[in-house]
Amino acid sequence: MEIKIQALHFDATEKLEEFVTKKVSKLQKSYEDIQKVEVQLKVVKPQTAMNKQTSINVVIPGASQFVEKTCDTFEEGVDLCVDALKVKLTKLKEKTRNH
Repeated sequence: MEIKIQALHFDATEKLEEFVTKKVSKLQKSYEDIQKVEVQLKVVKPQTAMNKQTSINVVIPGASQFVEKTCDTFEEGVDLCVDALKVKLTKLKEKTRNH
């Protein structure tokens, strides 16, 4: 699984990148055939609350799953995105297993 992290309008710290990589790696448990994960971290409207936009695109054979959240911190956004993707990937896995 390839993980690509892109930071827009700011420089991501090594600690933040490690956090994202650790969290995103856990998606492999929900769906084994993940080819690539693209994480985009973006600051929208600096100097305001709820200005950290996190979007994660998971590329799997035959499809891709996309989730986007806006929160106070990138860590919170990554947590919410990963949770939402776990649900989506689990549903997708069950759907393909039933067919």
